[in-house]
Formats: sequence, structure tokens, C-alpha cells
Amino acid sequence: MAESSSHQQQPVASPSPPPPAPISQTPGLRASRLTQVFDQALARTLRANSYANFAGCFPTPARHVPASLEGVWRQLNAKLEANAKAEFEEIIAERDAIPHLNELDRLVGDARVRKEQGGENHDIQERAVPHTLGAEDLYKAHLTPFLQEAQSTLNTRLEATNTENTELAQTVQAQRLEIEQLLSRLGLVVSDIEGAAAAATQFSKEHHIRQDAVQMDEEVRARPGL
Repeated sequence: MAESSSHQQQPVASPSPPPPAPISQTPGLRASRLTQVFDQALARTLRANSYANFAGCFPTPARHVPASLEGVWRQLNAKLEANAKAEFEEIIAERDAIPHLNELDRLVGDARVRKEQGGENHDIQERAVPHTLGAEDLYKAHLTPFLQEAQSTLNTRLEATNTENTELAQTVQAQRLEIEQLLSRLGLVVSDIEGAAAAATQFSKEHHIRQDAVQMDEEVRARPGL
């Protein structure tokens, strides 16, 4: 009797599938690739704004105060890099991109495994009558709608990822345009400074001639008999 009671108390395995594993916050394959693409695009942007190109827009400061101009260039590039990375990280956090991309990696892997397993039994399922199939074959047959739903979800998330990548590319392009506008404004400022310096030099010369004329007039008046 004790053996029978012990046998009846053995736990029965649950027919429900185990819950999915928690999504990791560590960047997976697609998340790492997204970060790599962003870093490469940002590096190309910074290389395009080299000091040689920057100094070519401001020949006068480059000739007279090259150290100061190089400092401005370094600060500009550092600010651009910091702002771009901060905005990228903010977008990643707002969109919860890393868990979504990791989930996408998992779905793709599961779909690939299930497709391979389904392909092995495809010919058998075509020839077999449903009531002659075993439990495993019936399970795989009923799993097809879920696989189709997973594929649909995968396609939707892929489209969302492509949209986000496009938005990131547009953001980088807008920042490049902002740099070009800033360089243009700096050129206008330098032109204004050069014009002001030339006007100040001209005024100094004219003022000096006027002072000489006043002094000569005073000397003539001071002579006796005139």
C-alpha cells in the first residue's frame, strides 16, 4: 500500500510550455550591429570635418592664430560627437531598442529551428492521414499558426527597426548640415572682423594726418609777426 501511495503522489508533468526566458538587457547581435553602424556613420562625419577642411574656411585665423583655430575645431568636433552619442543613447532608451532587438534575435532563431524541424517532416505529413499521425507530428501541425504569427510579428519589428535606422540617418544628416551652417556663420564673423580691422586702420591714418595739420597751423600762428 505504501508503494502504491508513493506512486500516486508523484508530480505530473505540466502540458503547458515553459514560460519564455527573460529578455536580456545586454546588446545582442542586432543591437550591437546597430551601435556599430551608428559609430561608423559618426566617425565618417567627424573625419569629413577635418582640421584641414576647417582651416581652409578660415585662412586668416589659420595663418595668424592657428593654435586658437585648432582649439575651436577640436571643441566643435567634441561637442558634435558628444551630442550625437547622447541623442543616440536617448533614442535607444526611449524606444527600448535593446530588449526589442534581443527579442527579435530570439524569434528569428526559434523560427529558423522550427522551420528546419518542419522541413524534415514535411514529406511525411503530406503522405500521412491525420488520424495516423503521432502526438509529435500533430503537435507540430498545430504549431503552424503560431509560427505564422511569429513571422508576422518578426516582419513588423523588422520594419520598425528599418524606420528607426532611417530616422537615425536623417538625424546624422541634419547634424552635418548644422555643422556646415555653423562654419558659414563663422566665415561671416571673420569677414566682419577683417572689415572692422581695415576700417580702424584707415581711421587711424586719417586721424594722424588731421593731427599733423592742426599742429602745423598752431606753429604758424605762434610765429611772431604773422
